[in-house]
Amino acid sequence: MSIAREVPVLKTERLLLRGAEASDFEDSAAMWGDPDVVKFIGGQTRGRQDAWFTLCRMRGMWDVVGYGNWVVCDRSTGQFLGEVGLANFMRGLKPDISDFPEAGWAYARHAHGKGYATEALQAVLDWADEALKANRIVCIIDPEHIASQRVAEKCGFRFVMMTKYRDSDVQLLERQMPSQKV
Repeated sequence: MSIAREVPVLKTERLLLRGAEASDFEDSAAMWGDPDVVKFIGGQTRGRQDAWFTLCRMRGMWDVVGYGNWVVCDRSTGQFLGEVGLANFMRGLKPDISDFPEAGWAYARHAHGKGYATEALQAVLDWADEALKANRIVCIIDPEHIASQRVAEKCGFRFVMMTKYRDSDVQLLERQMPSQKV
């Protein structure tokens, strides 16, 4: 797997995916502080400090593992929509997934239900297929989060098993690199 050090800019018909900047903090903090956004992502809102750490981690992951998260913006207006990307969180799940990029996404409430998550995640996966050549990409989803399950399915993820993360049941899904699919 090759290592990217700079955050590549990705564009879709409607979206711009770029590296996180300090100027994204207020929008990101508002998103992570919204109970509706985090309902199925751990269930706990993030205070300003934790939101700041999340934003910084988004950039730092690129230097450490060669991939990370992007800020998702409306391509025509520049409006902050959410965050999407790949990470290695060393979660300690069983089975261990830390050898594989883990996809994740979160969107501000105003961006829900508009197809942005699928469009952005597909752009990330297309980039990963070319740049990382990862045989497998995984994600974990709360079993009650139907919208994220649909996003994952549309982007080629398939259910592997139920597992536990921090004493909560989560679905483990995987997507094999297109040339690896059986």
